[in-house]
Amino acid sequence: MSTAERSKPADPPAVRAAGGVVRRRVRRGRLGRRGQEVIVIHRPRYDDWSFPKGKLDDGEGLEEAALREVREETGLACRILAPLGETHYADRRGRPKVVRYWVMEPEDGAGDAPFEPNAEVDVLRWLPPEAADRLLTYPHDRELLSRLPRGRRPS
Repeated sequence: MSTAERSKPADPPAVRAAGGVVRRRVRRGRLGRRGQEVIVIHRPRYDDWSFPKGKLDDGEGLEEAALREVREETGLACRILAPLGETHYADRRGRPKVVRYWVMEPEDGAGDAPFEPNAEVDVLRWLPPEAADRLLTYPHDRELLSRLPRGRRPS
């Protein structure tokens, strides 16, 4: 190992976060075709449209953090249906960030409750995946949305 390699500063550890792609079943059109809608949130601090997510608290597990963040940002108590994968990107400070996501559904009846804006999120929209894809700010969120199972409950 050369002197340059030994003196190279280590890469900063990745910021770990977790979140959810929250969906609900809907019937659309005159024929009442079954479909789904997903939540997309607007964060005024960043002026972006994304999925609910956030950093882990000390000692918190990934699933626990995902459920907590979704509840804090949307007001919805949800249940996890299936893992959806991870996104990897640099945060606004240039640090590597890894976010683990799950497909979620609101607990019984919770999906119809009115949204109350909060310190982190000022708008919540339920949208068909095609409309959500057009609204999402970041390519990594659109790629994540493309993984969402369509037309059937994930196992």
